[in-house]
Order: sequence, then C-alpha cells, then structure tokens
Amino acid sequence: MVLCPLYYYHQKHPVNLILLGLFTVAISFAVGMTCAFTSGKVILESAILTTVVVVSLTAYTFWAVRRGKDFSFLGPFLFASLIVLIVFALIQILFPLGKLSQMIYGGLASLIFSGYIVYDTDNIIKRYTYDQYVWAAVSLYLDVINLFLSLMTLFRAAD
Repeated sequence: MVLCPLYYYHQKHPVNLILLGLFTVAISFAVGMTCAFTSGKVILESAILTTVVVVSLTAYTFWAVRRGKDFSFLGPFLFASLIVLIVFALIQILFPLGKLSQMIYGGLASLIFSGYIVYDTDNIIKRYTYDQYVWAAVSLYLDVINLFLSLMTLFRAAD
C-alpha cells in the first residue's frame, strides 16, 4: 500500500522520506514475522550469504561499469524470469510439490534477485539522477530483501 504513493511522490522531498520510512517499517515487520518462525541457523546462514553476495555483486558492478560494461540488457530477461517465478510460486501454493521444489524455487529466486542487484546497481550508477535517490534506494532495498527471503526459503527447505 505504501509502494504506489512512494512511486508517485518519490521526488517530493518531505513526503518521500516519510513514505520511505513507512515502507521500511512495513517490510521489516514482514521480514521479522518470517524470521520469527524460522530457526536461527537458517537466518544466520541466509544473512551471511546475503551480505557476501550483495557486497561482491556491488563491487563487481562498479568495477565493470568503470570498464564500460552495460547491464541494461538484463532488464527484459529479469522481468520474464520474475514472471516465471511468480507463476511457479502460485503453482506451489495450489499444488504443493514438496521440499525439492521449494529448494529449486529458492535457488532460482536467489539467482534472479542476484541479477536484479547487478541491474539496479547499474541503473543507480548510470540512469538515476540525484533527485531520484529514494526510488533508487527502494529498488535496491527490495532486491536485497528478496534475496535474503529466497535464501531463507532455500535453506529452510534444506534444513
């Protein structure tokens, strides 16, 4: 509910920061509830791997952009992959396929959101202006949170 107004007001200064704060609280509540029903080992593994992946992909993207690499070609592929991932999740909800399919889902989602981290970091470096900092932060924030949740799904199914 906060994401739509945030997109509309992402360049209106006091409103965008308030909406960003509300969005952060809402997402953190959802992630906190997810972590409350997960073992500490799975949360720790997911947090460590998420940190390593985000730092390494961000460093790689900055390095590659300095050398003239452009990652804008990833956009259509990532969008199509996200649609496949959503349909796969709906199939799992309607027809539970077991732990192996949850592991496959978690692995695919992790790869897709890793690609989104590279794509959105490239967008932040090249395409966003200084006035679009709130929307740039939201896009990268969602990538990191979704990577963490997909790794939790993978490790929870493997546990």
